[in-house]
Amino acid sequence: SAGNRSSSSTCKSQAPYEAAALVCVADLYSPGARFRSATMTQRISGELMEPVTLTVNGATRRLFVPPQRTLLETVREDLGLTGTKHGCELGECGACTVLIDGVPILSCLTLTVNATDCEIVTIEGIGSMTEPHPLQRSFGEHGAAQCGYCTPAMILTAKALLDRDPNPSEETIAEAIAGNMCRCTGYLSILSAVAAVTEENQ
Repeated sequence: SAGNRSSSSTCKSQAPYEAAALVCVADLYSPGARFRSATMTQRISGELMEPVTLTVNGATRRLFVPPQRTLLETVREDLGLTGTKHGCELGECGACTVLIDGVPILSCLTLTVNATDCEIVTIEGIGSMTEPHPLQRSFGEHGAAQCGYCTPAMILTAKALLDRDPNPSEETIAEAIAGNMCRCTGYLSILSAVAAVTEENQ
């Protein structure tokens, strides 16, 4: 998981946090700081909240979260990016995988406060219905998505692999996706889909 990151001390005016407006990170950590918004006081009343600034799919998102909130919860419930899936929430199935600084991580085991100052990419950030990522297109062409629950994590994991090794062997592909559980395809179609994209890179 991502290491501890320090919050920025630079206050950007006119940049509201999504949990409540009118408070800047620097204000919160200043000696004697007071909340400047009644709305803010109500939203955090009774529960410790941390200000975080996340870069998700190229967009800066500022919000307040409890210190124990996982990145999975933040991505799905606070940011509405539901391509990242709830699975076992024990770090075993891989369905919650996102990329942090290009590396696949298990968002169910990563605290949101530890993901500040990182580049976070979810499945929503790598393609669209009209312009799918080559891996998304290949998964469709090879029948590598059946129920589809594991597919976002599989594609992100494969993307991270191809970004660092455009022409991996089949064994390397299998090893890379080994942490992502699929109960439908038997993995052969997934391996074929990733391999097809590596052939395009040659």
